[in-house]
Amino acid sequence: MSMPAVATAPNGLMATRIILVHGTCHGGWCWYRVTTLLRAAGHRVDALDLTASGIDPRPLSDAPTFEDYTRPLLGLLRGLPDGERVVLVGHSYGGLSIALAAEMFPEKAAAAVFVTAFMPDCTNPRSDPIEKLAVSIDWMDSVFDAEYVPPSVFLGPELLRRKFYQLSPPEDYTLSQSLVRVSSLYVADLQSQPPFSEDRYGAVSKVYIVCKQDQIIPEEYQRTMIDGILVEDVREIANADHMAMFSTPAELAGHLADVANTYA
Repeated sequence: MSMPAVATAPNGLMATRIILVHGTCHGGWCWYRVTTLLRAAGHRVDALDLTASGIDPRPLSDAPTFEDYTRPLLGLLRGLPDGERVVLVGHSYGGLSIALAAEMFPEKAAAAVFVTAFMPDCTNPRSDPIEKLAVSIDWMDSVFDAEYVPPSVFLGPELLRRKFYQLSPPEDYTLSQSLVRVSSLYVADLQSQPPFSEDRYGAVSKVYIVCKQDQIIPEEYQRTMIDGILVEDVREIANADHMAMFSTPAELAGHLADVANTYA
C-alpha cells in the first residue's frame, strides 16, 4: 500500500494530536522530516525526547527503569485534558514505550501505531519481542556495558550505516553520528513486569507499518509480531529501511496522517 500524499487535518475540527516516539539511542530529532510534512498539512505533532535521549539533559543513570526512561511520554499523557485522545506512534524500540503508555492510559490513546517497531503481546513477558530478535542480530561495532545501571548500549556507526540507514540520505546518517546517545534495552526490568493486559493495552486499536527493506527488524519478524496480537490495520512501505522517517518520509507521513484522520 502506497500513500505518498499527506492528508490534511479535518476542516472545522480539532485535529487529533500525533505523538512521535523514537527508538534506542535516538531522539525526537529523527522525526524532523515527518513532523514538517504533518504540520504543513495541519496536524498537531509532538516529537518527544525520552529521558536521556536527544537533547534531554539527563544522563542515562537518571533512568534506571524502563518507566523512568518513558516518563516524558507518560507525563504528556497524564497532563492531557479530560476526553482528549492522541495517536501514539512508536518507531523501533519506541514500540515498547507506546505499549506502556497504552497500558497506563488506554482511554487517552485513539490508536497505537508501530513503525517497524517492537510490538509486545498480552501473553509473554514485556521483554519478549526484543529478546527473541536480539540473539539473531549481528551487533557489529556496538558497545554494551552490562555493569552500568541500567545496562547500557551504544549503537555503532557501522551498524547504523549498514543496517539502519542503508537506504536513507547520507546527510541523515551524518546527522545521526552527531546526535545518537548511549541508551539501554532494559531487558531485565521488562522481564520483571507482568505481561501487558488484554483489557488495557490489548484494547487499544493497533496499526502496524511494515518496512520491507528493514535489515535490523526483518519483515518476517515484523509479521511474526503482527500475528501475535490483534492488529486492526497493517500497512506496508516497500522501499523503507529501518529509518523510514528518513528513507521514505512522505510515505510514512501519509500513512500517519491517514491513521490520525481515521481513528480520531
